[in-house]
Amino acid sequence: MTTVSRETLTALRALPKAELHLHLEGMLQPQRVLALAQKYSVPTDWDEVRSRYTLRGFSQFLELYKWATSFLREAADYAALAEDAAVTLHEQGVVYAEITLSVGVMLLRKQNVSGNFFALRNVFRRHAEAGTGPQVQFIFDAVRQFGAEPALEVARLAASLHNEGVIAFGLGGDELSLPLQEFRKAYRLAAEHGLHLVAHAGETGGPEQVQDAIDILRAERIGHGIAAIRSSAVMNTLANRRIPLEVCPTSNLLTNALDIQLNATHAKLERHPLRKLFRHGIPITISTDDPAMFHTSLLEENAAALRMGLSIADLVAINRNAFQYAFLSDAERKTFLGQFPAA
Repeated sequence: MTTVSRETLTALRALPKAELHLHLEGMLQPQRVLALAQKYSVPTDWDEVRSRYTLRGFSQFLELYKWATSFLREAADYAALAEDAAVTLHEQGVVYAEITLSVGVMLLRKQNVSGNFFALRNVFRRHAEAGTGPQVQFIFDAVRQFGAEPALEVARLAASLHNEGVIAFGLGGDELSLPLQEFRKAYRLAAEHGLHLVAHAGETGGPEQVQDAIDILRAERIGHGIAAIRSSAVMNTLANRRIPLEVCPTSNLLTNALDIQLNATHAKLERHPLRKLFRHGIPITISTDDPAMFHTSLLEENAAALRMGLSIADLVAINRNAFQYAFLSDAERKTFLGQFPAA
């Protein structure tokens, strides 16, 4: 494995960065989980928390996610998580983020979605105004395996909060559970209310999932999408139509998605198809997905891309892509892109 020098890491830290595929709940640090467990008098200790955060595949990740997020029970919990997240992102040099909220899970747990949302949104706004955190907008995410009606309710909530900082509607969850046709109505409602459209596809499912997300849901960006490497036709669609992939390398490694797409066992991160997808002309962005659970950061993901054979110039282009394909106004986009060094 090629070592990334201290000087290179310093340069990466100084590079303006945007997170486009980031689940707020995936930023739950072990220390915060332990504090919340104590708040709700749930018996646990540091050894259990540390053991659960040692991932060995997708099923264990899902179990960790369910367990850790079960302690997010009221607005104050989401506000505390937002405090942690804003500080962490600022430390990584992230100046803009589109943060995904698992609204489908909030509804399943019969929580007050609006109350949770305003509590955490206000924390991020306060940090942005103080210069101690990134500018943030939000994506409301439905859970595929929960079905079409719950997804429609998430879309309605996203539409109702469109003017409060919610800029997109998305669909995550198990790609193999339900066909994407079942979610046409939710995506149509979101589009009619001016929301942008995103979708997780081609993470553990095949390249047809990516194509369907584009054709059926009219997704403007694809979360993960690494299955495209298995289809030249899908790769050409992404490149020709300038549809970006939100690539999360460490996530793909630890959930075994990388093994699935490469038809390999214990594939190394250096074999990730990010470089091949980028060289094909597909707009690539780099993100962390669930950084606390995958023990990574956007700085580390950029360093990992260097170990895959990309250059610093490539990373500058990829980080520019994140702002180019973010759901920003033209004026905001120009301001962020103006922070990059002249080519």
